[in-house]
Amino acid sequence: MTEAPLQVTATAATLELIGRIVAQHGPVMFHQSGGCCDGSAPMCYPAGELLVGDQDKLLGHIGGVPFYISASQFEYWKHTQLIIDVVPGRGGMFSLEGSLGLRFLTRSQLFTDSEFDSLVLQGRATA
Repeated sequence: MTEAPLQVTATAATLELIGRIVAQHGPVMFHQSGGCCDGSAPMCYPAGELLVGDQDKLLGHIGGVPFYISASQFEYWKHTQLIIDVVPGRGGMFSLEGSLGLRFLTRSQLFTDSEFDSLVLQGRATA
């Protein structure tokens, strides 16, 4: 059986930006938005500013920062590894990177059958 892959990871540019944001704002957290006014974007908030509920799933950590996703969004994304990237532009108006002229962006890569099976076996995904 294949070792279970990370469900969320980040590019080097994202890790650098997280470091800058933490230096400026202190501890932060991410939540994968599910739509509404900011589309489907990874949002970066000061730690504790967004209340995490029973329907939110801790997907993993990027740059030492927790990354959450709602249960309903997880159902759409569970077969993919989320790769958090950063690009120039204005993103979510509530996300901390917006004032820097940058925005976080979610890219994805499908898990192989054996990778997904290993996530199911570990209880990190359901078939």
